Amino acid sequence: MVAIKAQEVSRALRSPDPAFAVILLYGPDAGLVAERARGLAHGVVSDPADPFLLVKIDGDSLADDPARLADEAGTIGMFGGRRVIWVRVGSKNVAPAVEAALSADTGDSLIVVEAGDLAKSAPLRNLCEKTPRALAAPCYADDGKDLAALVDDSFRKAGIAVSRETRALLLDSLGADRLATRSEIEKLLLYAYGQERLEYADVEAVIADVSALRGDLMIDAAFAGDAAQAEDYYRRLLGEGSDASQLASSMLRHALALLPHAAAISGGQSPARAVDNWRGLHFKRRSAVQRHLGSLDAAILQSLVERLQACVLDMRRDPELKTAFGSRMILEIAARARRGARAG
Repeated sequence: MVAIKAQEVSRALRSPDPAFAVILLYGPDAGLVAERARGLAHGVVSDPADPFLLVKIDGDSLADDPARLADEAGTIGMFGGRRVIWVRVGSKNVAPAVEAALSADTGDSLIVVEAGDLAKSAPLRNLCEKTPRALAAPCYADDGKDLAALVDDSFRKAGIAVSRETRALLLDSLGADRLATRSEIEKLLLYAYGQERLEYADVEAVIADVSALRGDLMIDAAFAGDAAQAEDYYRRLLGEGSDASQLASSMLRHALALLPHAAAISGGQSPARAVDNWRGLHFKRRSAVQRHLGSLDAAILQSLVERLQACVLDMRRDPELKTAFGSRMILEIAARARRGARAG
C-alpha cells in the first residue's frame, strides 16, 4: 500500500521515488492540488514548454479511450529526456485507464493524475493506494505551518522584509484555499514592489481577507438583519474556496459568543457595556456586535444556536445541499434580527 499522510506530501514530491509510474494528487483544496501537480510535472521534465515531453490529457476523453494512457506513457522520447503525462480528472472514471498503464511498461515516463476530493472508496484512490507502482498523495487546506511557510518563502524570494506584527496580520487575513491565498500574496507583492519592507498598513490596504474579514462581514450582516448583504458575502466566500459547513460553524460560534452577553443585558447591562466586556473583540466589529445585542435577546439567540446546530448536522448528512442549507440559515438569522430590532 503506497498512501502517505497529508503532512508528508511536500517532502515526498520534492524528490519522488523513480519507482512510481503514477502519482495521484487529490483533495478538497483544488488550488493546492493544481499547484502541486504543476510543480511536480515541471520539475520532472527538462522543458515544460515542450508538448512532447509534457503531455496534457483531459480525464473525460481518457475515460472514453482507456488504452491511450498506457500508449502515451510507453512512447519513447525522440531526443531523450523524461516525459510526464499530466491527467486532469473530470466527471468520468479514469481508474481503468490508470490500471492499464500500471500493468504496462511505461519506461521512464511519469503519469501525474490531478483529481478532486476522492472518498476512500473511490476506485482511482483505492487503486493507487494499493499498487506499489503508484503514490496517492492527499492535498488538504493549508494549516498554520503551511501558510506561514508559503508567506515567508514568497517574501524572501521577492527580497522584501516583513516584521513580526505585519506577518501575524497577514497570516490572520489569508484563507485556507491555496489559489485564493496565492492571489492575495501576489497582489500584495505587486503593491509593495520596490519597497524593502512590507508594512502593517500595506496589508490592511490590499488584502481582501478571504476568510476572516469576509467571514466576519457575512456574520455581522446576517446578525444585523441584512440578508442580502450577508448572502452576497456568503456567495463570494464559497466562490473563493470556503466551505459552507465551516461558514455555518462560524455563525454558530458567533451566536454562542453572544449568548452570555445577551444574558448580561437581560440582567440590566447596556449593549455598549456588554461590548466593552467582550474580550478579544476586534475594535472594527464593536458597533456591529452592539447592534446584534440590541436586537437579539438571550431567548432568540438560544433558539438560533439550536437551529444552527441542526443546520451543521444537516450539512454533514447531506453535503450536496449544504450550500442551500447555509443560505436558508442566513435568511432565518436576518429575519429574527429584523423582528428583534422592530420589537426593541
